[in-house]
Amino acid sequence: MNIQHTVTDRFLKYVKIDTQSDPTSKTFPSTAKQKDLAKILVEELLEIGISDAAMDENGYVYGTIPSNTTKEVPVICFCSHMDTSPDSSGTNVKPIIHKNYDGSDLVLPDDESQIIKMSEHKDLPAQLGNDIITASGTTLLGADNKSGLAEIMDAAHFFINNPEVKHGTIKILFTPDEEIGRGVDHVDLKRLGADFCYTVDGETRGSVEDETFSADGVKIVVHGVSAHPGFAKGKMESAIKMVGEIVAALPKERASPESTSDRQGFIHPVKIGGSVEEAFVQFIVRDFDDEGLVAHEEELKEIMNKVLAKYPNSKADFIVTEQYRNMKKILDKHPQIVEYAIEAIKRSGMEPKPSRIRGGTDGSRLSFMGLPCPNIFAGEHAFHSKHEWVSVQDMEKAVEMIINICILWEENAA
Repeated sequence: MNIQHTVTDRFLKYVKIDTQSDPTSKTFPSTAKQKDLAKILVEELLEIGISDAAMDENGYVYGTIPSNTTKEVPVICFCSHMDTSPDSSGTNVKPIIHKNYDGSDLVLPDDESQIIKMSEHKDLPAQLGNDIITASGTTLLGADNKSGLAEIMDAAHFFINNPEVKHGTIKILFTPDEEIGRGVDHVDLKRLGADFCYTVDGETRGSVEDETFSADGVKIVVHGVSAHPGFAKGKMESAIKMVGEIVAALPKERASPESTSDRQGFIHPVKIGGSVEEAFVQFIVRDFDDEGLVAHEEELKEIMNKVLAKYPNSKADFIVTEQYRNMKKILDKHPQIVEYAIEAIKRSGMEPKPSRIRGGTDGSRLSFMGLPCPNIFAGEHAFHSKHEWVSVQDMEKAVEMIINICILWEENAA
């Protein structure tokens, strides 16, 4: 396939634009600067020739590549998010291309204590001879998910400039605030008008992910008894200490992020605060099975009750908030979505690597909103950190995969 790639130039441009989201913000999108990139993406889509490209009031970018076939092909969408993680600075990103990677340590020049070592990154050995893009050592890179943005844009550029390649209607969706779990809060699925979708936001070359955690948030609010500390004997029941006991009683050798992998779930405290009279602790609870999710929550509630049993004048609230569910339940009803992705990976000269996500994705929520949506690789690695990297060659292969997915949907249509 002869593709005149634009993906690297686009990527280098996008990562320089600060789009960090903010979990404490009450606005949508959470940061106005995400719209700076959205506006640029709309301009580029219009320049390519996608005439309906536009950003809505919530910062979502929509666009359509019209069908060029007489077949009745399902409408396929490709989705990536514009924001970068709050976990590491996204301001003044300086991307560096390390040409012809030879396996040596990559010392990042703006902070030489930041060193990317092959021994610490399982996918680096497969990158020998490739061109690795990193940040300079003081910020994340933003490959999560600006690699996906650039790949979708490059694929769109290919289709507009190669009308002889047959495909059905292709929809483009770029979302804000994915990193803080709000990525599809205001998406207009009617406007999008897609039948199936792929998020382009995965890691290892050739990977396709059709399964993710089921996820809940749990908040425990403890109502203690306050008293003057000089006269508190037999009276005070400190909510702070009770919350501390709950956290201390959590399992450590199992059911925690530090001790789990593969399909194992966990209970993870993420925020704590309060006073003697009232204190709280927030958790994220994860498991690949809904039954496992409920079991973790029951264990957590039992821990809470055992602690509260020692404090007869105190009480606690146990508040569960559903976050997302394992998208495999939906995707198994439409096996061709993943099958075509796997075949597209093969056609692009790669080994398919079916896998699961130990985290969240816009695809989970989109699937349960009526838009079945697995996740396909974009090539990003070590995301949310100053060691984040992506290779030029992986991004180019992701573009080829996207193109082949569209071709396969057309080939298999009636």
